Amino acid sequence: GMELPFDIPMLGDERRKNWAKVVHNVDPSKSSGWAYEGDFIAVGGIQDVAVGSVVLVYGERGSRTNPGPEGAVFTANSDGTLSRHGEAKGRAWARTLRDDVQRLLDDAADRPVERLEWGPQLGRYTDDALIEELGRRGIDVAR
Repeated sequence: GMELPFDIPMLGDERRKNWAKVVHNVDPSKSSGWAYEGDFIAVGGIQDVAVGSVVLVYGERGSRTNPGPEGAVFTANSDGTLSRHGEAKGRAWARTLRDDVQRLLDDAADRPVERLEWGPQLGRYTDDALIEELGRRGIDVAR
């Protein structure tokens, strides 16, 4: 999708662990941060992210011996803002947010793709591929 600059927040203290991820997939067999599959991006500044993306942000606050983990999930809007959809603190943060993230990914998959006008890349598709896509859109093509 179209990428825009987004200001990715930092949830934790600067000296503690902080990361963010554009999440593409959730592994339901895992309840830790490893359940979230995607691309890491930096926090606390501007990053270019595809509109409609689901962004997970993680941070730790407090002492090194007792870091308080915190997670929050956002979606990237077409006006360059982030909407916050859920947050969780404590050791169960990853499992707590997992179903929210999955729901957002499902919603994003259901949303119509931004349609482009004709472009030269269309010429690279086979007739069959184009006919198949038109069929998916409910347009019947006589061969």
